[in-house]
Amino acid sequence: MAVKIIIKRRVQTDREAELLPLLNKLRSSAIAESGYISGETMRSVDDPEEYLVISTWKSLDSWKEWESSKQRKEIQEMIDALLKEKTEYSTYFYGE
Repeated sequence: MAVKIIIKRRVQTDREAELLPLLNKLRSSAIAESGYISGETMRSVDDPEEYLVISTWKSLDSWKEWESSKQRKEIQEMIDALLKEKTEYSTYFYGE
């Protein structure tokens, strides 16, 4: 069953120029992974420090495999160094 992964990050606006290339690198790497369907990155209208990433995976197992991969962890560590708060993750199955 397909899943949506909601990822919320907060970054100071003066660090945004460093964050965006890393988010693009993360997405480019995810695209090549088995089970990846799609993804989008958004910035809050009301709070410019908040970024929301929504990715869709064919299964929870596909996401977990990518989440635990060395490649993803390395990029995520670079992202974490820029953030004001810890990255938040939520996982959702499609309703029936």
